[in-house]
Amino acid sequence: MKTLLAASALVALTVAPLVPAPAGADTLSLDDCLRVATDHQPLLSAAAAGVAAATEALGEARAPYWPQVDLSAGYHRWQRRAFLPSGLAIPGLGVPKLIGPLDDWNGGLASRVTLIDFGERHAGLTAARARLGSAQADAAAARGDVRLAVQSAFYALAAAQELLGVAERNLARTEGHLALARARHEAGAVPQADVLRVTAEVATAQLQLITARSRVRTAAGQLNTAMGRPAETPLAIAAPAADVAPPAVPDLEAAVSQAIARRPEVRSGHERVEAARASVGGARAARAPKLRADGSYGWNDTDFLPATKEWQVGVSVDLPVFDAGSRAHRLARSRAELAREQAAYDDRVLQVRQEVWAAAAELDRARDSIAANEASVRASEESLRVVRERYQTGAALVTDLLDTQTALAGAEASLAQARWSYLTARAAYDRAVGSPP
Repeated sequence: MKTLLAASALVALTVAPLVPAPAGADTLSLDDCLRVATDHQPLLSAAAAGVAAATEALGEARAPYWPQVDLSAGYHRWQRRAFLPSGLAIPGLGVPKLIGPLDDWNGGLASRVTLIDFGERHAGLTAARARLGSAQADAAAARGDVRLAVQSAFYALAAAQELLGVAERNLARTEGHLALARARHEAGAVPQADVLRVTAEVATAQLQLITARSRVRTAAGQLNTAMGRPAETPLAIAAPAADVAPPAVPDLEAAVSQAIARRPEVRSGHERVEAARASVGGARAARAPKLRADGSYGWNDTDFLPATKEWQVGVSVDLPVFDAGSRAHRLARSRAELAREQAAYDDRVLQVRQEVWAAAAELDRARDSIAANEASVRASEESLRVVRERYQTGAALVTDLLDTQTALAGAEASLAQARWSYLTARAAYDRAVGSPP
């Protein structure tokens, strides 16, 4: 892989503000935009909520290790049919057929704790911890995605502003050529066709300027959306104005290894596999017997304040005998989910490798294209100067002048796009290898 270590290649990004700031808009730097996104982007709020939910699920998984204590109180008025032996009778009344109606007041505490479950609780706790790790990794991935989206939208807006400047300069040059063609026509040096030809080019340049202004507005809306704000929010940016040296890119295998070690998406996939593996253990333990201890203490009587005490304490064993295959299906499902998560993890690693490779190739291309476009701009500027002088002296046609001018405008636009594409590619490469912000 060709490295990008080229100390002599500096990318000059000297971009002056090209459009006036909208009314009521603050001028934001890239860091300002990233801070706004941190505060307003719904994706980050959703990721934080996911972490909070996973944290609560972890607390829920710890709860079965503690005794369950319930406080109960109640009142019932009841009457039941009496099933008494035939020889038993109350003197003077015979055999009673009903008991009651009576009042039943009760209250007390009951507690139950699982002593042995052959690892079911531990498996649930392990799975909950893994899911929390996955949620935290997903939140980190969301932050990386939002950061890259804001950077890309910021550079796209800066590029649109610079292209607007290119369109303005092209219109100014075309209007200058129109003035030159009119002067030469009035002097009888060129036909009216030259004036009409340049007039048409002025109209084309005006249309290009209108399109460039529309692209600036569209790019501003996209940046607002990336920051989590309404697209129509007034926005102005402070584009960087500094010489930026291309960073050294390590060997591809080293970059891939770094990405696999640092990318939160890979870490999230690993945690999902661990959670699925723990779920298999939990499903297997659910088929084993469980030993529980329980006890209760309370009062029960026919009075409002019951005086008769009742209590019990003991242990119990639950042994599943028949459940119509529910536990067996749960174990089979858990194993299938583990296989699915493992396959998804392997696919994610492959995707990360491809992203690093593609990002490195794009960064290479973007860096190299800057020098080529700078050379093209210098050559086009000199060519336009020469052709303009020749046209003034009658040694060149107006088509030569306009073709050279069009070539210069195209070269300037290509250079502007190359500069900002380089910064976008560098941000994408940093995201691909998992570099910290």
